[in-house]
Amino acid sequence: MKHLGRLLALAGLVLAVALFVRENPGAIFSLVAAAGSGLVLAALFHVVPMTLNARAWQLLLPGAKRPGLPTMTWAVWVRESVNGLLPVARIGGEIVSYRLLRQQDVRAAPAAAGLVVDMTLSVLSQLVFSLLGVGLLIALGRPAGLATDLLLGLLVMVPLCIAFILVQRAGAFQTVTGALNKLVSGRLQGAMSHSARIDRAVRIMYLRRDALLGCFTWQLAGWLAGAGEIWLALYFLGHPTGIAKAVAIEALIQAVSSAAFVVPGALGVQEGAFLLVGAALGLNATTALALATARRLRDVVVFFPGLLAWHRFEARGADAARWAKQSR
Repeated sequence: MKHLGRLLALAGLVLAVALFVRENPGAIFSLVAAAGSGLVLAALFHVVPMTLNARAWQLLLPGAKRPGLPTMTWAVWVRESVNGLLPVARIGGEIVSYRLLRQQDVRAAPAAAGLVVDMTLSVLSQLVFSLLGVGLLIALGRPAGLATDLLLGLLVMVPLCIAFILVQRAGAFQTVTGALNKLVSGRLQGAMSHSARIDRAVRIMYLRRDALLGCFTWQLAGWLAGAGEIWLALYFLGHPTGIAKAVAIEALIQAVSSAAFVVPGALGVQEGAFLLVGAALGLNATTALALATARRLRDVVVFFPGLLAWHRFEARGADAARWAKQSR
């Protein structure tokens, strides 16, 4: 199991290479090269949706110990970088961001509860965004069969989301910890009270309707802002498009990438999605794969530095701990 992520990444890489080789690699490269620094600008635009998501997450945390927006944006940056580039099935970033919040003196229970509720609302807001993408696909007069398949896949998520929320409100952490405690003959007894505090914090957050609505709204704004990256990339690739088409592309690509969360970086899957969605919206294969390349450039320009920032932060924390130990 520990090698599954690597195997999936390798398979995805092979698929991505095959998709590029099957088309015209020279034409794709020429298109990307002609766009040049414009694609870097499109990649850097990702700071906007990250900031909006940071504001959404910030609203869920208690006011007394709530970090500022720059700190929250930094935590979102690291979280997305870990989830986007490492084989962690898109949960490793949440664990890392929890540690970052704890370093900012956010108490354990609110930090964990905030992450859980933020993740839940993120699934819901993405579902709404994806439905918007399907609606735009239909409005633009594109293949009805594809829209129907996507719509059915998204509607399956609705009862799952509702069940996820109900499980959280019923005390999921304490239930899971209790079951594990029985399996290990009571050796997790100390964790039971901690799990109860997290469950309590989650229930309190779900009672704060204004914060929930605010978080959902800012998240949805973040998803919509992500379409700006697509719009800019297509503009610099020499294929300017309307906002509606850019939103449709972003919504459907994000939906497919999220569904393929077990594949590190959605390698291969994302490239295939760009081809499929691009063809449905009138983009030729060369432009679609050039757009996919622009999205990968974002990983290099934005997410790779995020990993370096996280590594530096962890290294500084380890150095500080060693210094404190030696000074005693």
